[in-house]
Amino acid sequence: MRDTLHFRLGPEPRTLRHVDPTMTVLEYLRGAERLCGTKEGCAEGDCGACTVVLVDRQGHHRAVNACVLFMPALDGQQLLTVEHLAAADGTPHPVQQAMVDYHASQCGFCTPGFVMSLYALHTGVKPDRTAVNEALAGNLCRCTGYRPIVDAALAVCTGDAPPPPPDAVPATDGMLALAHNGRQSFSPRSSGELARVLLDHPQATIVAGGTDAGLWVTKQHKTLPVTVFLDSVGDMADVQLAGGVIQIGARATYQDALPVLEAHFPDFGTTIRRIGSRQIRNRGTIGGNIANASPIGDTPPALLALDAALVLRRGDTRRTVKLDDFYASYRKTVLKPSEFIERIDIPVGADGMLFRCYKVSKRFDQDISAVCAAFRLRLQDGIVRDIRIGFGGMAATPVRAHTMEAALTGRPWTEATVRMGQAAMDEAFSPLSDMRASAAYRRVVARNLLLKCFLETSGKAAATRLVPA
Repeated sequence: MRDTLHFRLGPEPRTLRHVDPTMTVLEYLRGAERLCGTKEGCAEGDCGACTVVLVDRQGHHRAVNACVLFMPALDGQQLLTVEHLAAADGTPHPVQQAMVDYHASQCGFCTPGFVMSLYALHTGVKPDRTAVNEALAGNLCRCTGYRPIVDAALAVCTGDAPPPPPDAVPATDGMLALAHNGRQSFSPRSSGELARVLLDHPQATIVAGGTDAGLWVTKQHKTLPVTVFLDSVGDMADVQLAGGVIQIGARATYQDALPVLEAHFPDFGTTIRRIGSRQIRNRGTIGGNIANASPIGDTPPALLALDAALVLRRGDTRRTVKLDDFYASYRKTVLKPSEFIERIDIPVGADGMLFRCYKVSKRFDQDISAVCAAFRLRLQDGIVRDIRIGFGGMAATPVRAHTMEAALTGRPWTEATVRMGQAAMDEAFSPLSDMRASAAYRRVVARNLLLKCFLETSGKAAATRLVPA
């Protein structure tokens, strides 16, 4: 166990002790380092003005929001800001030069964040306009100057940037344990070590990606006495297909899980691409989205429809719980003290299964849903032989629509049957009114999503789909 945080800031090593574990990287950069190119715009991971890049030992460049990134996440990483891109003689990085050449900077406040997002994109494959738009969806320009920024990206992001030298990222050994002003944090390096830490600290706050917990600190000004960070728990980051089951470690990020989920369930992939921005998806985890028990989380409805199960662990004891049985009440789960989600299992399902997933929100990108719905069904000779439906935003927790499923199963897949399902929905759900939608609106939307699923799977509206069937 060690009490020193090791990382590289640009080319320079940093070794820090007595670090506040809930200090954000944005606060550290602008305060201790006086690197003020990284801006604070929203302090909640929405605007992208604070975008920086983390580089791991494999050379992967990931754009992240510094405003909701806690300092322990830097351990064993290289942190790059806009100040680190120019050459030693002051020559701008090609991304910076392209922003100049295409007149892509106006007031300049958001420009460093755009530059860092493009820098992370520059180290991948050559993007098309769709990929550029997705990479920049988490960066807001209040001057509305997006066209020249996109033009600069298309001109410069060729995907041929060399990886960093192998020694750019420091090697770290042993679990990091920080203490500051009565607060503690632990960064275990395996699921076994994580289990032992949680047995000793059952009330600790687990921080997977921090995209939600970061707001508790920056917006709600909460004090987190003990935190346990999952960044170094390597054996909980895997995403693999084994025996017809997609196994997702609870530390795997949205971006890590996206290729596998998208390959098997294209609609799920589309939904994940709308969860926050690239910066958020590079940090946020499906495990965290499940564990925070929000009734409007984007992944639980799809996972409910797909019959997902959770592997829960406490010490050396494991148990498997269906996601349908995981939520007890609003923001409450069946997790026991010291117990944590170790893995999410999603059966791929038999051939012929149809899956549709929908998210309704005020904005297409970067918005919390008003209603999320997912439908998995199997039709045989025009009859609904099996159907599973998951909803978010319709109750105090993400829920299975058992009453609707019963009303639809065994009946012909026709509009008349769908109308029966809609009537059953009215009896099953009592949605709330809040800042995102009224109860009446949610009821109408949920009814229409069932109808939309019917139209798309009966061939009447397939041309309207964003994702090919």
